Amino acid sequence: MTAGAGPGSGTRVGTGHDGHDGILAVDSGGSGLRVALGTVGRGAPARRASAMPVRTGPRGIDPAHLMDRLTPLVRALAEETGVRRPVVAVVGAAGFGTLGDALRAALPGALAREFGVREVALAADAVTAYAGALGPRPGAVVAAGTGVVAIGTDLRTWRRADGWGHLLGDCGSGAWIGRAGLEAALRAYDGRAGGSTALLVRAEERFGPMTGLPALLYPRPDRPAVLASFAPLVAACARADALADGILRTAARHLAESAAAVCPADGEPEVALTGGLLELGDALLVPLAQELAVRLPHARRVPADGDPLDGAVRIATALATGTLVLPGEERLLSVTRPT
Repeated sequence: MTAGAGPGSGTRVGTGHDGHDGILAVDSGGSGLRVALGTVGRGAPARRASAMPVRTGPRGIDPAHLMDRLTPLVRALAEETGVRRPVVAVVGAAGFGTLGDALRAALPGALAREFGVREVALAADAVTAYAGALGPRPGAVVAAGTGVVAIGTDLRTWRRADGWGHLLGDCGSGAWIGRAGLEAALRAYDGRAGGSTALLVRAEERFGPMTGLPALLYPRPDRPAVLASFAPLVAACARADALADGILRTAARHLAESAAAVCPADGEPEVALTGGLLELGDALLVPLAQELAVRLPHARRVPADGDPLDGAVRIATALATGTLVLPGEERLLSVTRPT
C-alpha cells in the first residue's frame, strides 16, 4: 500500500521492520472496540471485539478507558498468536478529528509501556475506513454505521464531511435513522401529525412502553448505539410504511451529499461505501445509488476492499515496512515514536 506523511509530500514514514514484526490494529467506534493482532508477513487475521464504546470525557476520547478496554483483548490475542510485543500500532477512532487531543497526548506512551510498541499511528476512523475501502486511490469513502463520516482525497490532501456526532450531525447514520424512526413512533403515540403506527408497534416491541423510553435512553453512555439499534426495524417497515420509506430516502440523500462534498472534482475518482449501515439492504441502498448517480456522475462506484479495521491493518503494515505515504494531517492521521 502506498500512502503520505505530509500533504502531497510523498515522504515515506516508518522504520522498515521485517516480516516477523508484530502489528496491532484497533478500530474504536460508537458501537464498541475491535482489535486485530498479527505480523507484517502474515497480516493480522486474529481478531477480538468488545461491545462497550470508549468513553468521551471533558478532554475528549478517554485514553485510560480505551486502554482498559483494549488491554485484555490484546493479551488474549497475544496468547492466541504468540505475538507478544507488536512494534507498530494503529488506532482508528471515531471522533478523533474533534475529540482526539487526550489520545494524542497520552495514548502513544501508554501503548509503548503496556505492549512495547515503538511506532504509533493515531487516525480518524474515516481515514482507516478510506484505507480499508480504497487504499491509495483517489476518491471518496462514506463510512456509515452508528455514526457517519465521509472522507475524500486526491492523494495530496484530505477532505472530510460530517462525523459531528449524533447530537450535531451524523446525518443518514444508524443513530440518525433510529432517532427519526423513534420520533415518528412517539408522534403516533401522542396522536400528532407525522406519526407512524407501524414504527410505534416496532418501538414498543423493542423498548417497551413509550413512557419509559426517555429514562431508558437518556442516561445511557452508548446512546448512539441504542438509537442505531432501531434502524433495522425502520428499514423493515419501509416497504409497507411510507413514513419509514421516507426516512430511508432522506438518509440516502444525506449520505450522498456528504460523499459529493469530499470527492475530487477532477479525474476519475472512485466512490465506496463501508460500514454496518449497508446491512439495511435495498431500502437504503437503492435510493442511495440513485442519489450518488445524480450528485457524482463523474465518479465510479466500486465495492469496498475492506472495513475500517482492515484499513488499520493496512496502515500498520505500510508503517512497519516504511511505505506509508497517505496525506498526513494532525487531526486525521498522525505518527509518533514514543520514548
